[in-house]
Amino acid sequence: MADALDCALDLMRRLPPSDIEDNLAGLIDLVPDLCEHLLSAVDQPLKIAHDAASKRDYLLCDYNRDGDSYRSPWSNKYDPPLSDGAVPSSSLRQLELQANEVFDIYRDLYFEGGVSSVYCWDLDSGFAAVVLIKKTQDHSKRGQPMKGTWDSIHVVEVQEGGSNAHYKLTSTVMLSIETETDATGNVALSGNLTRQQEDDYPVSEDSPHVCNIGRMVEEMEYKLRQTLETIYFGKTKDIANELRQAMSAHDLKKRMEVQQKITGAMNR
Repeated sequence: MADALDCALDLMRRLPPSDIEDNLAGLIDLVPDLCEHLLSAVDQPLKIAHDAASKRDYLLCDYNRDGDSYRSPWSNKYDPPLSDGAVPSSSLRQLELQANEVFDIYRDLYFEGGVSSVYCWDLDSGFAAVVLIKKTQDHSKRGQPMKGTWDSIHVVEVQEGGSNAHYKLTSTVMLSIETETDATGNVALSGNLTRQQEDDYPVSEDSPHVCNIGRMVEEMEYKLRQTLETIYFGKTKDIANELRQAMSAHDLKKRMEVQQKITGAMNR
């Protein structure tokens, strides 16, 4: 099974990121025995659900899924209802509620919209949490041809030990942008980026787990945004400029001749 899973994951990495949901569904149809492994290993664009009890939206992922039901971070209930679904311990539940409130403010400040959710679960030597943020923007309704989606998934493992804790953060960002104009036609840009980081921080009333996790997520998202801007936008622009010149071949030749004359005159 390990070889089949490696081949499936390698295939997913080579397929277009914009079609990841359709590709994953097709792959599961081909090898249904790998369903659970693929769903837990392949990051998909986050989906939004509504908690009728708290009247708030929340995000769906593999970390709040139990069977076919998903747990809301606001009411701690599963939808569809599940009597024996996994839930965090009472102390960890309080941390989860606090983290959801904190990252809801973070999302509003940095993204000015969207949806965020935080889920926690107990480990033998600590706990783990996932911070989810989704922002969808569609300007086509305003007469502008741009629409896009940002999905970020931050999984952090916390190993507690005395007054300090060790944090291991694994962050994935999925970005999708699409625009269509008469001049350029349809242009779609999508991809994902994953990075890891480990740090030790003191844990106290002045520096609780939520603050330490928030600091790491904030720094990681800044680094990922910078990398995405350099790789996806800067590199794509360089390649496009190399493949297609805005000037005609005749005008480009004349410019080269003028440059050569100027260079020759300066070297005399």
